[in-house]
Amino acid sequence: MRPTVAESQIEVLVPCLGPQEAEAVARVVAAGWIAEGRVVARFEEEFARVMRAPYAAAVSSGSAALQLALVVAGVRPGDDVVVPSLAFIATVNAVRHVGATPVFADVNPYTGTVTGATVDRALTPTTTAVVVVDHAGVPVDLDDIRSVTDPFGIVVIEDAACAAGSTYRAQPVGATAELTAWSFSDRSILTTGEGGMLTTTHARWAARAKRLREHAADAASGGDGLLLPRAEEYAEVGWDCRMTDLQAAVGLVQLARLPEILRRRREIADRYRRELAGVAGLRLVADPAWGEGNAHDLWVEVGGEYPLDRDRVIEALREAGVSARRGTRAAHRQAPYRSLTPPEGLPGTARLTDGTLVLPVHHALTDAEQGRIIATLVQAQRAVVTAAEIGH
Repeated sequence: MRPTVAESQIEVLVPCLGPQEAEAVARVVAAGWIAEGRVVARFEEEFARVMRAPYAAAVSSGSAALQLALVVAGVRPGDDVVVPSLAFIATVNAVRHVGATPVFADVNPYTGTVTGATVDRALTPTTTAVVVVDHAGVPVDLDDIRSVTDPFGIVVIEDAACAAGSTYRAQPVGATAELTAWSFSDRSILTTGEGGMLTTTHARWAARAKRLREHAADAASGGDGLLLPRAEEYAEVGWDCRMTDLQAAVGLVQLARLPEILRRRREIADRYRRELAGVAGLRLVADPAWGEGNAHDLWVEVGGEYPLDRDRVIEALREAGVSARRGTRAAHRQAPYRSLTPPEGLPGTARLTDGTLVLPVHHALTDAEQGRIIATLVQAQRAVVTAAEIGH
């Protein structure tokens, strides 16, 4: 089914940005201070309030937030850090960047997240931290993980890059985590173009993260463009990974709009689940018993009962003018990490890597466009089944 001239290409991702964000940036430009300053501080405070986190430190990316989380948690070169392979490769790279070794844990194929059991199997005598990922916005069961790690004093870091707006046991994800890393990239529900945030329950960790993001200086520049009166000192090696007031201005607007964005995305996700429920061989990710996802990436597993495999489904959608993409690629299959594949393999990870695709879910998707996507998936199945029946 090829799209007609009147039908537009349906993109898998469209950032939710508008005139409010543009006006917020213009105000920062007019004020004359665009680097890290008062607007960043306000964004940190407001984000921490919304996410119910005691402390927050804004940084230049989600990767920077995760790397700083590992450092302030005390992870050192030579340590082992348990991490899912089913994650954007930046999650695993952050472990490498601090000199530690990633040890891969498998995931539950129904949620895409690690479990207490899979983490337990991956622990080593030199494990000092576990990174858990709210995969595609699905909240990880943090209590289950910590029942395994807490007896050993192992720090759990939550990678909530895709999880703004998701909930865990009736609270925002990350609210009960010691350290949580967030991303505000162009793919994120809450975007600042690029950017990230580290939230934590520890004042000391938050203070150190804020020093490290600015070369580890103990005197940082303020919103008036002047250094604090005391000359800065550098007690350790830091980074330059600050967020700008320009980005924070966008972030504040996005944060205020988050409930509206979530409502629409969940509405779209619910329709997909409802209208594709009867299509044999297609399984859409669902909310787990312990929380609610944000429909960041609505992934669909293509099983053997569906007449097309995952890649052929993507091709059928493309022919209908619909952009879809493969699900998350497993990190342990990438060149830098192949040697770290556990001997028993990662069957849950392999299943989702090989069999899932992500459907369009965004504010710009119209009801008619979503209907076109659903019809394509239903008709692709019917066409193959009908052809098989005729052949017999």
